[in-house]
Amino acid sequence: MSDDRPLRIGVVAGEPSGDVLAAGMIAELKRRHPDAIIEGIGGDNMLAAGCHSLFDMETLSVMGLVEVLGHLPAILKIKKSLVAHFKQNPPDIFIGVDAPDFNLRVETELKRAGIKTVHYVSPTIWAWRESRIHKIAKAADCVLGLFPFEAQVYAKYNVPYRFVGHTLADAIALSPDRSLARTSLGLAQEGTVLAVLPGSRNGEIKTLLPIFVETMVMVSTQIPDCRFVIPAANKHRYKDISDYLDEHLPAGLERAQITLTHANARDAMIASDAVLLASGTATLEAMLCKSPMVTAYKLSPLTHKIMQYLYKAPFFALPNLLAGRQIVPELLQEDVNPHTLSEHLLALLKNDNRALIKTFCELHETLKQDADKQSASAILDLIDA
Repeated sequence: MSDDRPLRIGVVAGEPSGDVLAAGMIAELKRRHPDAIIEGIGGDNMLAAGCHSLFDMETLSVMGLVEVLGHLPAILKIKKSLVAHFKQNPPDIFIGVDAPDFNLRVETELKRAGIKTVHYVSPTIWAWRESRIHKIAKAADCVLGLFPFEAQVYAKYNVPYRFVGHTLADAIALSPDRSLARTSLGLAQEGTVLAVLPGSRNGEIKTLLPIFVETMVMVSTQIPDCRFVIPAANKHRYKDISDYLDEHLPAGLERAQITLTHANARDAMIASDAVLLASGTATLEAMLCKSPMVTAYKLSPLTHKIMQYLYKAPFFALPNLLAGRQIVPELLQEDVNPHTLSEHLLALLKNDNRALIKTFCELHETLKQDADKQSASAILDLIDA
């Protein structure tokens, strides 16, 4: 690394969870190298940390094997432009944060062009398509992983891997302050609160929000004073959810019972007695917030059939994967219905969850590794190698 010019780093995140991870890493890189030039694709958190985004991250926030097809032309156009930009303006290193279908392709082309590459967040090769390890090895000089159980797969194939922990485990207290969270959201200290997170993508909202709203009705029938908090992932999701509630609020549920907020999901989770959420990184955050949860997901029928064949792991919710056993309910496809969801939620809301929260605390400790510093160090080590 030359001493007479600023460090240049390329970073791409494809969705809100990656935006959060990358932002912490960028902030730490900026702390060590204040004049570093960092650019790529990111959301609000990355921009606030000092990254210049060349494209809108929302375009990349598509999930599902089938669902992505309609967005493919726009995604491929961005990829082509991005690769051309970095080849013309080579960074000292390029970091793809999650979004493996997009980032591994970008990394492969840039690595071939002589640019050092890192992939931050291991693809789920431990769950399905382990053979992807060969593609990862061609794409990245090093993989930075969030979970300790991933290391053995990389060791098996002799692919450089570094467990850095999870930035959320560093950011969230082992004993979160529920009273403070309720105050910040304008909620009463007493009474039952259920956080409802139907997802960060438009497709998830369309699929899950109607079912989650009907579930809220059934919970409210059993617990009339229950308040519901829906934290919107971004301004787009806020509008989607607000429009739906304005037009489709069912009988048995009052708009006054619902707090739709721009506040981050963490405050809503900490403030709540339980959480109903779309499966994904949010399940990890709920665990770290010590929030009992019910996790749900609905895929298109074709994607589900494909995943049934390909997916090898025994669970899909991160708390269950980390624990190596089912500690939270995880529901898929036809099980994602108001009756089943409300049954599980009412059990959590009416029972003692101390044993579950103790397990959450133990798992939290394993992930608390000072991830932002660890990831920044790994990147700078690779630049200097």
